[in-house]
Amino acid sequence: MTDATEVRMTLNYVLDSSCSKYGDTPAIGMALEPALTYNEVHARVIALAYRMQREGVGKGDRIAILAENSHNWGIAYFAAVRLGAVVVPLLPDLPESDVRHILGEMQVKILFTTQRQVDKIVELKSGGPGRIITLDDHVPDLELLAVVTYADYLAGAQTILAESAELPVFSDVDQDDLAAILYTSGTSGYSKAVMLSHKNLTSNAYAASGLMAIPPGSVFLSILPMSHTYEFTCGFILPLITGSRIAYAGKSPTPAILQKFCQHEKPLVIFAVPLVLEKIYKKRVLPQIGKSRLLTMLCKTSFGRRLIHRKIGLKLLDFFGGNLKLMGIGGAALNPEVETFLAEAKFPYLVGYGLTESSPLLAGGPAGDATITVGSTGKPLPGVKIRIADPAADTGIGEICACGPNIMLGYYNDGEATAEVLSPDGWLATGDLGFIDDAGNLHVCGRSKNVIVLPNGENVYPEAIEHKINSYNWVVEGLVLENNGRLEAWIYPDYEVIDEETAGRSRAERREYIDGRLESTRRELNEQLPSASRITKIFERREPFVKTATHKIKRYLYDSHSSLG
Repeated sequence: MTDATEVRMTLNYVLDSSCSKYGDTPAIGMALEPALTYNEVHARVIALAYRMQREGVGKGDRIAILAENSHNWGIAYFAAVRLGAVVVPLLPDLPESDVRHILGEMQVKILFTTQRQVDKIVELKSGGPGRIITLDDHVPDLELLAVVTYADYLAGAQTILAESAELPVFSDVDQDDLAAILYTSGTSGYSKAVMLSHKNLTSNAYAASGLMAIPPGSVFLSILPMSHTYEFTCGFILPLITGSRIAYAGKSPTPAILQKFCQHEKPLVIFAVPLVLEKIYKKRVLPQIGKSRLLTMLCKTSFGRRLIHRKIGLKLLDFFGGNLKLMGIGGAALNPEVETFLAEAKFPYLVGYGLTESSPLLAGGPAGDATITVGSTGKPLPGVKIRIADPAADTGIGEICACGPNIMLGYYNDGEATAEVLSPDGWLATGDLGFIDDAGNLHVCGRSKNVIVLPNGENVYPEAIEHKINSYNWVVEGLVLENNGRLEAWIYPDYEVIDEETAGRSRAERREYIDGRLESTRRELNEQLPSASRITKIFERREPFVKTATHKIKRYLYDSHSSLG
């Protein structure tokens, strides 16, 4: 018999309890469109689960979702876990080869997908899904794939349920049952399949719900992929716990579309990766200051800079609809210059830290804690313990290790890799380096695998230098590497800025301008760096770096000088 505590820690309980509390309250829907209520969501979940059960889906079976965000995505997920099935969420940006590998390894019974994704599965020869359902009701041309539209499948499910003489009965689902298998898209080059239980996900969402008071009826604008744990836990389960409404952008919106969504939806909460804020800062904030001599002069004093930043912060709040109380920032490190602006602008943000392996949040907030400093990720989440393994005597920096109910069950079919990061007593070695300050805030310095040890024995954290590089308005992104004991950097320029600043010049003059920019940037950087860790050369890269779903550069692709040529 499952006790009450275990039931409360399942995803099924989250939906059931929210439905009973908030029944006719709007729950989920696409931005700018009417939302389904909690009761409507629950009814669709039960109908879908009942039909899937009748068609042979049972506890432990795998159901994959390869699709952009939508309310149908979430309903499909809840229908699967209602049966005790295991959801395999695939990132929409995964290449075709990865999709085929995952579907083959997982042997999924049902795949939920969309028009944008079907080309990735057309050529599947074996090990493909038993049924393909298109969440956007797309039917491929030429009958290349046998698909069922979501609308038809749901209508059939509702008919089957209505005609049934019995109420649906599903298998018991416990808190420690496997809920999802997520393939990481990390920076280390080896994608692992992370197994997360119901308790892993729900405990993290419940803990996150305590970081700030969120009244029922609040609006969350969802702009990150639900197939990433960050958005799933914080942008999906958390709002459902609090009786909020989720408005889906569908795909990553441009700034203009994002502004349109925000003006209409007036969200209270948005979860974003640093890139969103960094783009706004470089494209909207810096130019606004730079084009005015008065503002430029005022920003040279601490008082003046804070005053200007505060005024810009008010405009930024208007951009996000005027009702924003929390911008959660995670998935990658936030540039310190951008965070300083956000703090001085009194913009309502919180930086979080975590991994897929921890469902994902380990630290963040809480809101209103005056001891949280710029550069830290706040306090450990309630119920999560964090310790620093083997801290250096002079800096206190060591590997961040964590323990709590949100720590994964392990890596699928890989006991060796699991044992490398997960101790027998449940401590996860994150692979990140950091320290805890006197106020109890966690500071993340970078990945242990990324640390560059120079010939003089000095440890260099490339991420810190890259933040400085990325602060330049003409830089989209930079990467620092070691080459024969020397530090070099690669920069992917913002060619829109370059075009504006070289308008009317010849190709040769444009080339000379870029070379001059690279060298002047190198000199300016080195003035801010210790002599032993200065950059010897900066190169131009003419295409974007390959990145993860949260926009971290996949460093393993660029671990040698020649690979960037």
